[in-house]
Amino acid sequence: LDFQWQVALGVTLLSPDDFVKLVKNMRGFVRLADGYAFVDEKEIAALMEKMAKTPPPTGPKLLQIAIAGEYEGSPVQLDESAKALIAELLRPEAVPLPKGLQATLRPYQLRGYEWLYKNTRLGLGSLIADDMGLGKTLQVITTLLRLKEEGALAGDQKVLVVVPTTLLTNWCKEIARFAPELRVHVYHGPQRKMAPLADADVLLSTYGVLRSEINEFQKKEWQMVVIDEAQNIKNLETAQTKAIKKLKAPVRIAMTGTPVENRLSEYFSIFEFTNQGYLGSLKSFTDEYAKPIELERSRAVLDRFQRVTAPFLLRRLKTDKRIISDLPDKIETNQFCTLTPDQAALYQNVVDTSLKAITEEKQGEIKRQGLVLKMLTALKQVCNHPAHFLKKDLADPLLSGKTQMLLDLLSQVLDNGEKTLIFTQYREMGDLLVPMLRDQLGVDAAFLHGGVSRVGRDAMVEDFQQKSSSKVLLLSLKAGGTGLNLTAASNVVHYDLWWNPAVEAQATDRAFRIGQQRNVQVHRFITQGTFEEKIDAMLQSKKELANLTVSSGEKWVGDLSDAELRELVLLR
Repeated sequence: LDFQWQVALGVTLLSPDDFVKLVKNMRGFVRLADGYAFVDEKEIAALMEKMAKTPPPTGPKLLQIAIAGEYEGSPVQLDESAKALIAELLRPEAVPLPKGLQATLRPYQLRGYEWLYKNTRLGLGSLIADDMGLGKTLQVITTLLRLKEEGALAGDQKVLVVVPTTLLTNWCKEIARFAPELRVHVYHGPQRKMAPLADADVLLSTYGVLRSEINEFQKKEWQMVVIDEAQNIKNLETAQTKAIKKLKAPVRIAMTGTPVENRLSEYFSIFEFTNQGYLGSLKSFTDEYAKPIELERSRAVLDRFQRVTAPFLLRRLKTDKRIISDLPDKIETNQFCTLTPDQAALYQNVVDTSLKAITEEKQGEIKRQGLVLKMLTALKQVCNHPAHFLKKDLADPLLSGKTQMLLDLLSQVLDNGEKTLIFTQYREMGDLLVPMLRDQLGVDAAFLHGGVSRVGRDAMVEDFQQKSSSKVLLLSLKAGGTGLNLTAASNVVHYDLWWNPAVEAQATDRAFRIGQQRNVQVHRFITQGTFEEKIDAMLQSKKELANLTVSSGEKWVGDLSDAELRELVLLR
């Protein structure tokens, strides 16, 4: 692509040089071929200065301009060859399915596969950001199998797939099920060796292994690199993100159900992996897109951003019946409980002590933010159960409004023969709930948390999915919030709410995904009259802009003034 300025005088288009010659000796009203124009010397001078000081765009910026059809607010004209090029990029193309595929793709999955394959053959990166549970893995596996059948993975041409540890088993099973011809070598565990890759098409490894052995992975130029749960590289400055971006590969695919959890810079970080340099520098991206969209809520800028990323980003939602019409409904309900007297006394004590320390803090903003988050964490624990805050090993269910509500809810669900997932942010709270459920309801609930081995996780998931006796599964939000397929559950309980709606949605979608045959009831536990209720109302009000989450995770809470903070935490 090439670019040149033109000046429009009515319907006449002139080059800058021709324009200068035309107006050099003109003043006031002048006659043109198609009418008259008024020549203002100051306006002409400003126009010429702008063209002189704005260098013609080059490289990836040109592609953005051609796709968007505008540059700095002015329309862009494409010649016939450029029009054909952009049309080819945007036009869907039918691609035969691989012969060895052992699956029937839904129509939207077929479109996703065709899009992935086309971008791959053009040498472009792709961010497949379909809603969780729509089958991103199957679409990528289908693409890999097609490449193998075409001979693109022969010899030293290998694909590297990087996943969280929790997804290793899932990827192995899905490849074996859908594309048994793809040969996979898992590079993980204490006895791992790279040598068997010679006889494989795909190397499957984890973020942790890659980060610790990046020099080994850098030695090879991969035919393609695929990363699953790509929000793992949303932060530009982490060692993990930097390691991933050192990998050598002409084509890169990122997969995530939540491309933006907190801010648009996360989009930028993932795009820097899939199509390096396309969105410019972080500063230019922030000025051009992030600030207008996040702070000014500019619809026009959001529309342009969606246009320039459309060829490289595919996002479909489960709730869109045009995409998938046979998925049951997801019904979300806020369920409010009240503090017990013991909880209320503890809550008020934490508020009084913490607010005093925060208002007296003189050592700077960072220390103050730390105190604010420490207070809110303590209040969350009090709302969960006094024993959680007081670090006790056993909990009387009658001392917490939440545990009473949980037991009441579960007794009804169990009577109906249904299964339930219970999410909590805290391992300590899960450890309190396990004996409580056993003693009060006779339920032996497994607890999947960060300390459970890969083998243990797989066994818990298998039992919950297959055994009728396994009715309740407890999960810590970070360990169980992504990658797991738990469609046996028709109830999801968020025992304590996260401060980021996207993370909560990820957890819910362990049950609400393809394969789910029943409506999914989502129960969000909120302690009435406390900061939990107020924070939830604040988050709902600032939740999304055209499906782009623009809140700031947990950090925004630390920026509240003393008066706002007091209003947030005081009991009503």
